[in-house]
Amino acid sequence: MSESLSISTGIASRYATAVFELAKDGNELTTLEKDIDAIEAVLSESEDLRDLIHSPIYSRQAQAGAIGAVAEKMGLSATVANTLRLMASKRRLFVLPQLMASLNNLIADEKGEVSADVTSARALSDDQKAKLTETLKASVGKDVKMNVTVDESLIGGLIVKVGSKMIDTSIRSKLAALQNTMKEVG
Repeated sequence: MSESLSISTGIASRYATAVFELAKDGNELTTLEKDIDAIEAVLSESEDLRDLIHSPIYSRQAQAGAIGAVAEKMGLSATVANTLRLMASKRRLFVLPQLMASLNNLIADEKGEVSADVTSARALSDDQKAKLTETLKASVGKDVKMNVTVDESLIGGLIVKVGSKMIDTSIRSKLAALQNTMKEVG
């Protein structure tokens, strides 16, 4: 793990713990979940927001004002909006993606769930998602919340990450393994 990623994860973890505890104390975990989903959606869609949180050219005040306006427009809870403003004033907005991941993990732990990142070569049907969820639930012994993405470069198969475990059944990885084996032989 790179040093900068480790630092970012540490910063995000501290903010996530604080936000989670505030939301839990105020019985606002459901609201926090909605806020997280909204922020993740906007981060994936808006290049301008990604630029705002990563660019050093914006002053602390400009970042705080912009993120405050975004939070207000999105209707985020006071806890999350104030945290985003605080992060901007401390020049910590760059950890926002890691913060969302940490919060998702804390909420999943609280609910007795585990999060699974599933990447497939093509979109999964509802039936396939249900079967995969049941299989993972039987394997890990907890309810599973799946984050499904599509990556056509896999050619076929799935990549499933649950906690520190990863199962890669993609055609791309099998072809890469075959290519490495052929290089070793010849």
